[in-house]
Amino acid sequence: MDKLGIPMPEAGMAVTVDEALEIANRIGYPVMVRPSYVLGGRGMEVVHDDEMMRVYMSAAVGVTPDRPILIDRFLHHATECEADAISDGEHCFVPAVMEHIELAGVHSGDSACILPSMNLTEKQVATIKDYTKKIAIEMNVRGLMNMQYAIEDDVVYVLEANPRASRTVPLVSKVCAINMVKVATEIMTSPITGKPSPVPELKDKVITHYGVKEAVFPFNMFQEVDPVLGPEMRSTGEVLGLSSNFGEAYYKAQEATKNILPLEGTVLLSVCDRDKVDLIEVAKAFNEIGFKILATGGTYDMIVGAGIPAEKVKKLYEGRPNITDLIANNQISLIINTPAGKTSVHNDSYIRKEAIKHRIPYMTTMAAAKASAEGIKALKNNTHLGVKSLQEFHANIK
Repeated sequence: MDKLGIPMPEAGMAVTVDEALEIANRIGYPVMVRPSYVLGGRGMEVVHDDEMMRVYMSAAVGVTPDRPILIDRFLHHATECEADAISDGEHCFVPAVMEHIELAGVHSGDSACILPSMNLTEKQVATIKDYTKKIAIEMNVRGLMNMQYAIEDDVVYVLEANPRASRTVPLVSKVCAINMVKVATEIMTSPITGKPSPVPELKDKVITHYGVKEAVFPFNMFQEVDPVLGPEMRSTGEVLGLSSNFGEAYYKAQEATKNILPLEGTVLLSVCDRDKVDLIEVAKAFNEIGFKILATGGTYDMIVGAGIPAEKVKKLYEGRPNITDLIANNQISLIINTPAGKTSVHNDSYIRKEAIKHRIPYMTTMAAAKASAEGIKALKNNTHLGVKSLQEFHANIK
């Protein structure tokens, strides 16, 4: 990356606790820490202070000079993106850039994403494609490659370069009408077949629909596990919703995961201080689509202070009737509860566990809450889901 002049988050490698503390304090907390060799984000954590770093390092297994702990600066309020590419070592083609709905810090396998990107600028998309092509050619990739990026303050940072196929290849192929595996196979077998590389002939397309990927989680089978999302992957599958309207595509994806969004009823909002910057926007969106709003403590005060009608609800330790009573009595249709790190994760986990137990749709990020409001609004406006074959979607691609 240094050779190509491509930005990466400030990082370091540590074997001892003292080394880890020195790097983390030089970079500045919070930091992302992980083992050298990891699949699915196993062992990855966001560390907020020296105490957490000491605990992490003391629990780390098999750390040696050849297998150090990797420490990266955590990008604040950053949009995460992906690009799947096809390269023949000299040319590279990126069908589309995927935009994650959840912010950076949630594992890419667990984050919902929009394809093609909806909120990125033309410059950001062009930068991501340019970086991807430069890296693929520099690494002499022949076949498929997956790149992970994060955008903080309009700067595109490289998170990962994976010279291999990604789980998103089938999704990109379906949305963009390109058989990526077939093209990659033609590249890899060209020394045998003698056929020229197909990559130079691939052209950008105007895609008039959206694909929304959503992760499928096994939490219904493990009801005592807190379903909060983080850098460690917890999903066991994924689905795809397609529509010319983003909200409808998101609704379809949620329906496919069996997390069907309600079209009316009562939404519970209990949001940590870090996420209150988006609270009014979310509360306003649900109020406008006809939902009754229940909220806890400071969340309630902020919503009412903005002139949005809401009712206050008690937490578990504040008396009765409380949140768990309302959930058990089927008085809540949708739950939006965002944890606040190492303290609130445990305090509020009972809300998320009760949601799973009673099969109530729930969101643990504000990005997912916004997308859910869009999905409900789209379906209420159209009254039914549009159905098209994949071939019909592909026929409209220019």
